[in-house]
Amino acid sequence: MLGWYVCRYENSRAWQALMDRIAPPRVVISDGGSGFAKALAKRWPTSNHQRCLFHVFAQVRRYTTSAPKTIAGKALYELAKRLFKIQSIDDAYTWIDGLLAWREEFDDFLREMTVDENGNKRATHERLLKAEAGLLRLIRDDTLFTYLTFVDITVPTTNNRLEGGVNAQLRGMLRDHRGLSLERRLKAVYWWCYEHSPRPLSVAEILKCMPTDKTIAATYRRIMRNNRPDNILPQWGDAIVWNEFHMSTEFPIYWD
Repeated sequence: MLGWYVCRYENSRAWQALMDRIAPPRVVISDGGSGFAKALAKRWPTSNHQRCLFHVFAQVRRYTTSAPKTIAGKALYELAKRLFKIQSIDDAYTWIDGLLAWREEFDDFLREMTVDENGNKRATHERLLKAEAGLLRLIRDDTLFTYLTFVDITVPTTNNRLEGGVNAQLRGMLRDHRGLSLERRLKAVYWWCYEHSPRPLSVAEILKCMPTDKTIAATYRRIMRNNRPDNILPQWGDAIVWNEFHMSTEFPIYWD
């Protein structure tokens, strides 16, 4: 555990705040979360980017399902499963050729159009096209087979070490202590991260810099205040009620 950052939403600004705390690595593996690529270009411009192959496969599976109904869907699903068997640059080129051959074989099928209930024409097999587009974008961005370009180090092809070694542990801890308030859930996460850092501070030092319930609550109030648009009504019943000041008759009705 080298660094962590608590954020309300996963976006480029949050990723940049986290990256500012960590020295740029030679290569970084990500699941393609929202805003990550933009933050990477700004904060770690010299780092190489490898997309997690399991998340790439899962994205294809989301569009094809694990039991495709069409021949084209089955072929693309099998092609996605072969991502895990690529061990060399030649294997990568063979896989890319397979994707291009898939498109050529099913081109007429993929060009079929359907008129929806609103009278608009749209691709009949839109989900397959989206799956293909996602793969082609990763190839163009050169983030699908980055791990094959390193000969002096072994680059992981997935972020399973993070998902299973950190995220799963944090979720399990919070699940076991589901009665904690939000402030104490955050503090529990802080403690876990501190304890699993390479050179954790002593308990006495941690207590000096650990956020308190009061500071965490104040931070959330500030975030809510800054993010709330000025043109919306408050949510907790402190807005003016129209009929309290506008009576339809001369006999007011005071019940809700």
